[in-house]
Amino acid sequence: MASERTILALNAPAGTREKPAVGVYAIVSDYWALTKPEVNLLILITTSAGYLAGPTRPAGMRILLLLRTLLGTLLVAGGTGTLNQFLERSFDSQMRRTARRPLASGRIEARHVLWFGILLSLAGVAYLALAVNLLTSFLAVITLLSYLFLYTPLKRKTPLCILVGAFPGAVPPLIGWAAARGRLDREAWLLYAVVFLWQFPHFMAIAWMYREDYSRAGYLVLPAGRMRDRFVVWQSFGVSLLLIPLSLIPAVTREAGVFCSVGALILSALFCYYSYLLAFHRSNLAARQLLAASIVYLPALFVLMMFGAR
Repeated sequence: MASERTILALNAPAGTREKPAVGVYAIVSDYWALTKPEVNLLILITTSAGYLAGPTRPAGMRILLLLRTLLGTLLVAGGTGTLNQFLERSFDSQMRRTARRPLASGRIEARHVLWFGILLSLAGVAYLALAVNLLTSFLAVITLLSYLFLYTPLKRKTPLCILVGAFPGAVPPLIGWAAARGRLDREAWLLYAVVFLWQFPHFMAIAWMYREDYSRAGYLVLPAGRMRDRFVVWQSFGVSLLLIPLSLIPAVTREAGVFCSVGALILSALFCYYSYLLAFHRSNLAARQLLAASIVYLPALFVLMMFGAR
C-alpha cells in the first residue's frame, strides 16, 4: 500500500530522503483519482454554463459566487465518485478498465475510501447551503442520492439504468442556474434537457468499447441477443437526432444570435453523424470516435450558449 511505501521511505538512509515525497505524491494521486477528476471537469463546465447563462449580478459578485458554486459542486461530485467506487469495488476489480483504480487494486483500504467520500459529500452539501443557497444544496443532495442508490445498483439489473442515471447526471447546469438566479427558469430546463440527451450517445460509446468488461463484471448496460443492436441504434443515433432541434430553441425564442445558432447546428449535426457511425457500424473505432466527439461537443455547445445568451 502507499502508506507502507511512505514508512519505508522515512526509514531510508539520509542520502535517499527524497523518496518520502514520492510516497506522499502517490497517496495524494490515489485519493485524487477516487474523485473521478475527468468526469468532474465536464460537471464543472456544465455548472459554469448554467451559471453564466444570464445572471444579472455585478461582475465581481458573479465571479466570486461562481467560484463558490464550483467549489461546492466539485466537493459533492468528488464525494459521489468516491462513494460510487466504494459501492462497486468488488466489480471494478473484475474489469480491465477499472482494475487499477486505487480501491479496486487494494492501494487504499475500503473504510478510508468510505469516510473520504462521506466527508467530501457532506462538506460540499454544507458549503453550497452556506456559501451559495439552499436550492443548490438540495439539488446536489438529490443528485448524490439518486446516483448512488438508484443508478448504481440498477447497472447490474437492467439496461434502463442509463435512463435512470441520466436524470441526476443532467443536474449540474441546474445547480449553476440556481446559484445565479435563486430559482429554476424554463431556460435552465433547456440546458438540463441537452445534458440529459447527450448522456445516451456518450455512454453508448463507453458501453460498446467495454462491453466485454461490463459483461464479465455482471453489468447489464447492454441487452443480450438481437435487442442489443436495436438498443444501440436508439440510444445513440435516435437520441442524438433530438439534440438538433433542441439546440436551435434559443434561436427560435430569440435568446441567441445567428452565430450561436449556426454553431450549435453544426456541432449537433457532427455529433449526430458520429452517433450514426456507432449505431450502424457498431465497431470499436466508431465507439472511440463518438466518445471523443461527445467530449468535444458538450463543452463547445455550452460555450456557444454562454457567449450567445442575450
